[in-house]
Amino acid sequence: MDSTALKEVHRQIRDAQPDSTRVRLHRAISWLNRAEQEDEDTDARFLFLWIALNAAYAQEFGFENAEREQLRRFFDALLRHDKQGSLQDILFKQFPGPIRTLIGNRFVYARFWKALREHDSSDQWAERFAKDQRSALQAVVERRTEVVLSIVLDRLYVLRNQLVHGGATWDSHANREQLRDGAAILGQLVPAILHLMMRDDAPDLGEVAYPMIPI
Repeated sequence: MDSTALKEVHRQIRDAQPDSTRVRLHRAISWLNRAEQEDEDTDARFLFLWIALNAAYAQEFGFENAEREQLRRFFDALLRHDKQGSLQDILFKQFPGPIRTLIGNRFVYARFWKALREHDSSDQWAERFAKDQRSALQAVVERRTEVVLSIVLDRLYVLRNQLVHGGATWDSHANREQLRDGAAILGQLVPAILHLMMRDDAPDLGEVAYPMIPI
């Protein structure tokens, strides 16, 4: 379901929604629409998709760990309401290969960059990476949706930080594989998330961080 279809569905139900949910969906669909227009610029497409995701779930936060925890809680709540398994199908039917590639890519593994910044010459990060990789691949084999989704989002969050904080060059060859895969995965996850949020039994996400203020 693309942004146009989502917008039409939302138009039919928005009057019955709480203000915060209506605002979240309106904003998220607008950013999804913008992302869909980026056929050539993968960096921009990824960032617009991440903004759409942020618009859908974000509450007020001030620290990275708090934001990541919010994201995990958001997906945990959605998974409990995803009776048709739409998120599971995206992970295990549409993107099993790219997800395995992300799991095995050290450049989207936070501990790798932490060791590099701290000039840690030990093999601790590599040992942990190998352990985490084995656990993650086992979760893929066992189709543990909540675990795999959390791992994928952790990897994509590292990629998001690289772009947002100027830690990557625009259109650089260095980031192409993970960016293409990340944009493709988000391009399917975000519409599915927004559709789930339109259900009558969708979880209440609370107030938005920046409510609409009449002028």
